[in-house]
Amino acid sequence: MSWLFLLLSLVGAWLTYNTYQPIYAPPRRAAFSFFAGWLTAELALHHLAVQGIVTLVFIRAGALQAWPGKLGLVITLGSWVGLWRCYWRGRDAAPAVERALAEALDPDYRTKILPEWRAKFPVDVDWRQILLPFPVRRNPDVERVTDIRYARVAGTNLMLDVYRHRARPTNCPTLLQIHGGGWVIGTKDEQGLPLMLHLAARGWLCVTANYRLSPHATFPDHLIDLKRAIQWIREHGAEYGTNPDFLVVTGGSAGGHLAALVALTANDPEYQPGFEHIDTSVRGCVPFYGVYDFTNRHGLWQHEALTELLETRVMKAAYHETPEAYEKASPMSRVHTDAPPFLVIHGDLDNLASVEEARRFVAALRAVSRTPVAYAEIPGAQHAFELFPSLRSMLVVHGVERFVAYLYSQYLAAGRSLADDSARHAAAG
Repeated sequence: MSWLFLLLSLVGAWLTYNTYQPIYAPPRRAAFSFFAGWLTAELALHHLAVQGIVTLVFIRAGALQAWPGKLGLVITLGSWVGLWRCYWRGRDAAPAVERALAEALDPDYRTKILPEWRAKFPVDVDWRQILLPFPVRRNPDVERVTDIRYARVAGTNLMLDVYRHRARPTNCPTLLQIHGGGWVIGTKDEQGLPLMLHLAARGWLCVTANYRLSPHATFPDHLIDLKRAIQWIREHGAEYGTNPDFLVVTGGSAGGHLAALVALTANDPEYQPGFEHIDTSVRGCVPFYGVYDFTNRHGLWQHEALTELLETRVMKAAYHETPEAYEKASPMSRVHTDAPPFLVIHGDLDNLASVEEARRFVAALRAVSRTPVAYAEIPGAQHAFELFPSLRSMLVVHGVERFVAYLYSQYLAAGRSLADDSARHAAAG
């Protein structure tokens, strides 16, 4: 019993250590480290509770009667200290996002958010959500309309879901959520839920869409499908309550890559075959832990797994064979002066998508864009940290809400100013 307790104590200690020092290579170890670190860091309180119960069970069973058990208890207590620090570090997300917004928008940006939207900001996190994070779909104010067909391509029905307030308001600002999964897996049902539920409860309408996946799809099929989702929002979104003129795009991982490309390739006819007349521009972009450079021009990738994935499944060609295609698929290469406002979010401990690549993408975008580019690097955050409610993820969600509320307020203020000018000209005439 003492040896078993020591073994479990060592496992718990490694899980805690891994949240601070994840493994970056080789790829299989990195993937295991990611899953272990992600679940431990975002569920640190739950790990503490489980380990506390297990420890009490072993103590009552006599595990401390021999030295291995006593050593195991010392290791466990040290692990608990690390878990508590890991949990408490989640609070650092709030100042990280606030600092990013203040630097990119204005130190007084909150005062420029319309009062009716500012009044909806939460005072604190919802601790019930954090303590009981599953199932994620749990908000009495939000309804979900599922499996709406937005296009049929190559014999495949492309479906989307709509999240909206149960009161069914109209003319709502709209968010398009793009799921990740390495361009090869994933569905609209799994990701971005904390953000969509939070915004929908406050009067936003959120759309999340499936798109064709590799290896059946070859890039840019993924991007073209998402442009078709925007076409549906423009043409049919008002039937569900959208303001089709105000759209922000977001997504995580591969979804972050695609969200950035959606934002940076507005109205490019190459990605709108047969619907070139549709306006596919967006008013803002919030990519989470995305991949921004398929060419790996700075040599930042820790191993060859991503290169192999792109060559064999996504692009279906090596970089040296089709360098132009890789450039076009890289948000890093698509930055331009007319890019919409960005809030780029990345965890500083992400071992799947390079945080340094995110920094360089932001620098490239800031060098040319005429609109704000905010960058929030989240302390202690792994890849996929916001897939379910946690202290860290909800504080980041609150920051995203402030960013998009600022953009929407600026949009409404500009519209009202234009209306006032028109009225003055009419009166003068």
